[in-house]
Amino acid sequence: MKSSRRALSILDQCLTMAQIRQTQSHLTVSGTLFDPYAAAKIIAFCSESNSGDLRHAFRLFLHMPHRTTYIWNVMIRAFTERNESTRALSLYNDMIQSGLLPNNYTFSFLLRACADLSYLSMGLLLHCHAIRLGWESYDFVQNGLIHLYVTCDSINPARKLFDMSVYKDVVTWTALINGYVKSGQVEVARELFDEMPEKNAVSWSALINGYVQVGLFSEALELFVDMQVSGVLPNHAGIVGALTACAFLGALDQGRWIHAYVSRKGMKLDRVLGTALVDMYTKCGCVETAHAVFNEMPSRDVFAFTSLISGLANSGESESAISLFARMKNEGIAPNEVTFICVLSACSRMGLVDEGLRIFGSMSNIFGIQPGVQHYGCLVDLLGRAGMLEEAKKVVREMPMEPDSYVLGALLNACRVHGDVELGKEMVERLSGKSLDHSGVRVLLSNIYASANQWDDVTMLRKGMEEKKVRKVPGCSSLEVNGEVFEFVAGDRSHVLMDEITLVSLLWMDRDDDKLTE
Repeated sequence: MKSSRRALSILDQCLTMAQIRQTQSHLTVSGTLFDPYAAAKIIAFCSESNSGDLRHAFRLFLHMPHRTTYIWNVMIRAFTERNESTRALSLYNDMIQSGLLPNNYTFSFLLRACADLSYLSMGLLLHCHAIRLGWESYDFVQNGLIHLYVTCDSINPARKLFDMSVYKDVVTWTALINGYVKSGQVEVARELFDEMPEKNAVSWSALINGYVQVGLFSEALELFVDMQVSGVLPNHAGIVGALTACAFLGALDQGRWIHAYVSRKGMKLDRVLGTALVDMYTKCGCVETAHAVFNEMPSRDVFAFTSLISGLANSGESESAISLFARMKNEGIAPNEVTFICVLSACSRMGLVDEGLRIFGSMSNIFGIQPGVQHYGCLVDLLGRAGMLEEAKKVVREMPMEPDSYVLGALLNACRVHGDVELGKEMVERLSGKSLDHSGVRVLLSNIYASANQWDDVTMLRKGMEEKKVRKVPGCSSLEVNGEVFEFVAGDRSHVLMDEITLVSLLWMDRDDDKLTE
């Protein structure tokens, strides 16, 4: 008896599975293994500790003659946290059949399992059970239900639960904000965010990434600045979202500030954060810095490689992009669809037809990736730039899907460069169809006529565009001044400083004219 009491006290001091097994042996010999306290401690350690053994915990659980609700909860939670949500839900069925009733903690674990599986029908059943047993109003359960409905794209029942809730904590608010962000309703998410009595880093990050998700990059950066002004330290997700916004806006100064913040705080340069920095620097034209960040990353995946390959290709360093592609394969990292688009573009810019054809063929033959319309567009561009127009035309004719404006535009651009008016007209007439209404295609065809001095055809085509009200999509650019990003759209005069901007532009034009007359 004294030995069993000593073994029970030792359980609290066990740090490894070896110690747990040794103590369990003493408890087995003394006949106290299934003491509720002892069994619960062993199962909890095996299922929750990083050095634990979930299978060992489950075997002990199955041999227990009497299982409490707490023991069931420990096992259900363990399977959920180890990404074995199906087993967790199966255990719930066994628990009900054993005659034990779940409590609020049971439902919180089960609802998380349903969310992980996007298992809405089971979630609805659990919701009914929670109502019947009187657990629906508990905060753990309500948060779990809201998270489940949000995950399964059912925002209306999530909102209904939120409005019914008496005690709303930060988790409750953030879960619903995530739901509206996920459904693209960022304005509603912002309204909720502004109403929040208390915000944490997760709340701020949810909305920052929501703005990024719908392309409102300036708003994302403004919110990131507001977050710091409010005294909330940005977390990993918020920093990645802000870096993505910097990348799309070309906001290099803000991107550098974020990088300095990451270094100052000693944040780990994991794959997600490292890739976000690489992407930001490449899109801002700082390829050398991007390469340096890439080399600092302790581990790299396909997304990190693809981001740098894309940056190198877009910066005219196609040879380096192709070399990095080879290094990626040598390191055993398989390319994805986007990687192939980037490296094929690099081959196109360098005129490496044979290499590009070999890489294109390896997509399906080696990596099992079926080329999409963008890959065929890269192939057409590769052949067209090399003057192989007949081969490019054959690719367009034989590709397994309908060519889009990108594919047709690549061929038409090749026709313009090489002065092949007839092929350009033929492609437009035979393949464009819907794409002919695309302004870019019409402009390209107009340029082909112009390069061949066929001005009557240019006039007719432009007139047809006016009659059909086909207009070129206005260009957009952004400019970073003193850490603030300003966006300009062609033809838009709504900027608050438009008069001053126009005046300065006229002064510069006069200055250039004066230089020409000197």
